[in-house]
Amino acid sequence: MILARAAQATRRYGDVLALDRVDLEVRAGELVGLLGPNGAGKSTLLNLLVGLRRPTSGRVELSGGDPRDPASRRQLGVTPQETGLPGTLRVGEVVDFVSAHYPDPVPRAELLDRFGLGELVRRQTGGLSGGQRRRLAVALAFVGRPRLVVLDEPTTGLDVEARHSLWDAIREFHADGGTVLLSSHYLEEVEALAQRVVVIGHGRVLVDDTVEAVRAVVGVRRVSLVADELPALSGVVRTERIDGRTHLLTADADQLVRDLVTSGVAFRDLEVRPTSLEEAFLAITAGDAAQPAAV
Repeated sequence: MILARAAQATRRYGDVLALDRVDLEVRAGELVGLLGPNGAGKSTLLNLLVGLRRPTSGRVELSGGDPRDPASRRQLGVTPQETGLPGTLRVGEVVDFVSAHYPDPVPRAELLDRFGLGELVRRQTGGLSGGQRRRLAVALAFVGRPRLVVLDEPTTGLDVEARHSLWDAIREFHADGGTVLLSSHYLEEVEALAQRVVVIGHGRVLVDDTVEAVRAVVGVRRVSLVADELPALSGVVRTERIDGRTHLLTADADQLVRDLVTSGVAFRDLEVRPTSLEEAFLAITAGDAAQPAAV
C-alpha cells in the first residue's frame, strides 16, 4: 500500500524552481532516507507530502487522499526542521495536550521513556537544552500511533549518545510495522537506518535505490595505503591524507594497484573497499552541480 506519493510534482516560488517534476512513492513498512545538500528541495517535498504546501503542478497524495484534508493526516506523525514549544508548559503537559488530539495515544510515561525524557516530565520546555527540545519534538510525532512518520533532520543538535538512542526508537517503530520517511544531512544516519535512499539535487530526484546501489552507482572504490610519497597516478578522482594514510578514490581499483606496483614506489598496509554512502552522495550531487539551485 502506498502511504505517500508525489507524481510529477513541481513547486515554484516566484522565479525559483524548488521541485522539478518529482516522482516519489513511500510504501507501507518502508524506511526511506531522503538525502540532498542544502537547497536541494528536500523540505519543500516533505511540506507538499504533509499538506503544508501545495504543488504548482503535478499531484501529491497522503493515505490515498489530499494531504491538506485532515482525514488524510489522521495516521501521520511529523517532526519539522524547527518546532516551537510553549516555554512555560512542562514536558508532561505538552505531551498531554498533543495526546488529547488522538483516540488512542501512546501513554505519556511510555513515550517519554522511549525517547529518554522520563526524568524531564515536570521540567518547563523553556528550560530544556536544544537537544532535549529536539528529542521532545521527535517524540511528539509518535504520540498518536501513526502509520507514517515524516522526520525532517530529526537529530540536529543531538550529541552522539542521544542520536543513537533516537535511532533505536525509530528502529523499534519500524520493526513494529511503522513507515518512516527520514530527511537527514547525517549520511551515517541514513546508512544506519534506511533500506532505501532517495537523493535529491536541485529539485530533482537523482537516485532512488538501496544504500548499496547508491554506493555502486558512481562505481568508485577507495584505495588506502601508507606511503611517504606517491607519483602521479591516472584514474584517481580524489586524494586525501588522513592520520598518515593516503586515500585514493578511483573507478578502477585493480588498475590503480597495478600502477602502484609497476611504479616501484614503496607502500604498505594496502586496503581496497567500496565507497561509503557519503562518497557516493558527493559524487552524485557534484555531477548535478551545473543545474540551477532550488530551495
